[in-house]
Amino acid sequence: MTLMVDIRKLSFINEMAKVGTNGVADNMTKLTGEDARMEVTKTNFIDVDDLDSQLEPGKRVGVRVRLLDPPYGHILVLFPEASAKKITAIMLNDVVDDMSNVSGKMARSAVEEMGNMMASGFIDGWADVLGRVIDVPAPQLVYAPAGEIVTRTAGLGDDDLALFFDSDLTVPSYQIEAEIYAFPDLEEFVEMINELDVQTA
Repeated sequence: MTLMVDIRKLSFINEMAKVGTNGVADNMTKLTGEDARMEVTKTNFIDVDDLDSQLEPGKRVGVRVRLLDPPYGHILVLFPEASAKKITAIMLNDVVDDMSNVSGKMARSAVEEMGNMMASGFIDGWADVLGRVIDVPAPQLVYAPAGEIVTRTAGLGDDDLALFFDSDLTVPSYQIEAEIYAFPDLEEFVEMINELDVQTA
């Protein structure tokens, strides 16, 4: 397996992160009516064993989505618990008068729907750049300490290294924070990058 990336195309990796996160922010803006912004805070290759040390402590709730087409791998969308509660309120605002009566199942469903919407925006952005369709199955709800979720997701692949996109979403009026991580199959991802025409990268 070769993971050598054409140096002229390194900027394309950052572009993939930017386009993906713009798709997330657009979906959130449509949903909330607020100017959602998502910033890529870090893009790098990192040893899977070192992932935990890169993450803020605390539990997260969110979704894990598997890519059924190249570049394969997984996308994670995670929310701190406080943000997850606000998401539940936004998603159920039109159907529930008293949020204190919301069941755990309804709350999980609301977070799952929001996470899926965000993951879809990210994946659609990638698909547009790559000029291909990327199918995904139903998302899997996850709830655990951030390091545990991310490390477990990275471990689902066969790579010792992970391409780690760390991004933060902010919806000011709602004070919602979210993190999105992408773990493509590195061999597939690098091959796709190297096949791109430099002028389009």
